[in-house]
Amino acid sequence: MAHPLPILVPTPAHSAIHLSGGTLTWLSEQALVPGTLVRVPLGRRVLLGIVWDSTTAAADTPAIDADKLRPIAEALTALPPLSESWRRLVDFTARYYQRSAGEVALAALPPALRELSGEQLARRLKKQRRTSLKAPDPSAPIGPLPTLTAEQATALEALAKHDASAPFLLFGATGSGKTEVYLRAVQDLLARDPQAQALVMVPEINLTPQLEARFIARFGAARVVSLHSGMTNPQRLRSWLAAHGDLVSDGESDNHDRGTVVSPVRIVLGTRMAVFASLPRLQLIVVDEEHDPSYKQQEGARYSARDLAVYRGRLENAQVILGSATPSLESWHHSRPADDGGRYVRLAMPSRVGATDQPDAPGGGLPLVRRVDMRHQPKGAVFSPPLLAAMRERIARGEQCLVFLNRRGYAPVLHCAECEWKSECPHCSAYRVFHKIDRTLRCHHCGYTERVPRACPACGSPDIRPIGRGTEQIEEQLAQLLADVQRPAGTPAGTEATAAEAGPVRIARIDADTTRHKGELEAQLAQVHQGEVDVLVGTQMIAKGHDFRNITLVAVINPDTALFSSDFRAPERLFSLLMQVAGRAGRDTEAQARAGRPSEVWVQTEQPAHPLYETLKQHDYPAFAAQQLQEREQAGLPPFSFQALVRAEARTQEGAQAFLNAASTLGQDAAAQLAVTVYPAVPMSVQRVANVERAQMLVESASRAALQRFLSDWQETLHALRGTPEGQGILRWAVDVDPLAI
Repeated sequence: MAHPLPILVPTPAHSAIHLSGGTLTWLSEQALVPGTLVRVPLGRRVLLGIVWDSTTAAADTPAIDADKLRPIAEALTALPPLSESWRRLVDFTARYYQRSAGEVALAALPPALRELSGEQLARRLKKQRRTSLKAPDPSAPIGPLPTLTAEQATALEALAKHDASAPFLLFGATGSGKTEVYLRAVQDLLARDPQAQALVMVPEINLTPQLEARFIARFGAARVVSLHSGMTNPQRLRSWLAAHGDLVSDGESDNHDRGTVVSPVRIVLGTRMAVFASLPRLQLIVVDEEHDPSYKQQEGARYSARDLAVYRGRLENAQVILGSATPSLESWHHSRPADDGGRYVRLAMPSRVGATDQPDAPGGGLPLVRRVDMRHQPKGAVFSPPLLAAMRERIARGEQCLVFLNRRGYAPVLHCAECEWKSECPHCSAYRVFHKIDRTLRCHHCGYTERVPRACPACGSPDIRPIGRGTEQIEEQLAQLLADVQRPAGTPAGTEATAAEAGPVRIARIDADTTRHKGELEAQLAQVHQGEVDVLVGTQMIAKGHDFRNITLVAVINPDTALFSSDFRAPERLFSLLMQVAGRAGRDTEAQARAGRPSEVWVQTEQPAHPLYETLKQHDYPAFAAQQLQEREQAGLPPFSFQALVRAEARTQEGAQAFLNAASTLGQDAAAQLAVTVYPAVPMSVQRVANVERAQMLVESASRAALQRFLSDWQETLHALRGTPEGQGILRWAVDVDPLAI
């Protein structure tokens, strides 16, 4: 008897399939349970699909003629089915972020799994079982444990007392030991239930190896796997299989009894994609640096991994810990007292590890923030004389400095003084960045690259010069300004650096240009940790998560541009970034106490009296958050309202805006009934990328439910517009729920 099965396949959001439930139907000779992976014919291709719950199909789906249905190609029954909670997570993500369920579900699976046949998968599982059965699984943490501070112990006690009904916001200063709290929370979980699983998420791929090393050192390699897009497809598949369900031995392996169960790994470390990892025994989710914008996916299904982690914790009754020194304003608002409507439990760790043992450590061992008014410095100076003097002194003492500028390249623009020509990209409404190291002009949006011209392409004048500064130029200027400084011989006290000989200053640069090849980032970070670098220049890649023990001075160059952005989230992002980069200084509080002086953060600004810099000087995130939340409440902005962006791409700007405005007109009646505001279409900030024009339209409501209902009903209107004159020139469109940048 043939059984009709609803099956998810990777259909895009532009397809009308997801309007009718998101599934297609195939026939199977055997009744397969939901969550089973299958391979199905679709057109001339054979695709991976997932047997789905029939109850999720739309109620008004027309009756199916069984004679027209095709049979599945094969069922991958060697793999345990995906759990009900995982399927519910996918369904929620698709509904909330207005995407196809098949698109979300299949994108969450490892790419290599999508290409395997049943026979190939069986061989892969057999090989993985052999490896897993040979690996030791320690029952206790490896090595001695560090002594907890009083604040860490209090936080862990609170985590142990509360159930999983409410997420925790671990608000800890940089260097306060949040990672140790994560480690102990996982350790306590495994002590209570050796079969439990924990998911630990980080925002950046470059932070994963560092955290992975700490977890492996504590729990052993057999219990820990990583999952992020920087891995190869075979590596991702191995990690995913290791975390997914029990792999049952079929008795074909040497010396293995038939029916031997290989349990899944206990700890998964990963970036935002790991929120969809198949973890059948998940009991703890940690989201480190929960404020980071990298948790928001910007392509395809534009989901927030942090928000999905909170939802998944509630779905699976798992404890959720959100950690940050500068929480997102949404999380901070949700962690207000429960009698005021708060939904999270806030745990505070305001002091750095070691600072409580040093009564003279100012501000809990946090660095001293100095503001330099660049209006009173020599004209054209990149580094103020006081900052240069402070850097010279630190280097002469054998300490390290960090210079932060969040702009790579040599200069953002190349300019002709004669005719005002600028290095615009011919394919984007943006400038190509001058990279002196290889004499190229590169567009950081579409990748278009060409050699730097010898003369102005417009008028032929040889007088073309860079405008602005990037990390390449900062590195070059520092080499000149510090050429006469000699570092001391020996190893700085209190560090793990290798002994160095006296000599000239060593400067290193870490940004996307210097770390393009595999292993380069790890090698450069190792040089910093070993004391082989005196001055580190970099972008936000080095601003968060790294534990640089001997950096005692941080210099921030030109942070003012974000103060005048049209994006209401720009101050929040700037404050968070400055607090994070400031946190790289003085993390060894004992060494500071021995030296008798605090670490320093120098902020060079032309707006020293700005309230943001005043709260930064005091390391007072609560004051900054209170001021920002007050402004947002008065303006009716998130978290006091809810937003979505509808973006359209077309060959012309007029076509993109016409499509969005037509959709707005057709949705006005529904918007008025639901108290939803639909604003007129406008060009995006970078309106042309790779010869494609982009426009956006903001949709806003004071009610999340009303906004979701409007967007769900509006989908049919957007699909129908593709067949009208307004939709003929549209290349693609997408809905971005809870956008982070407007």
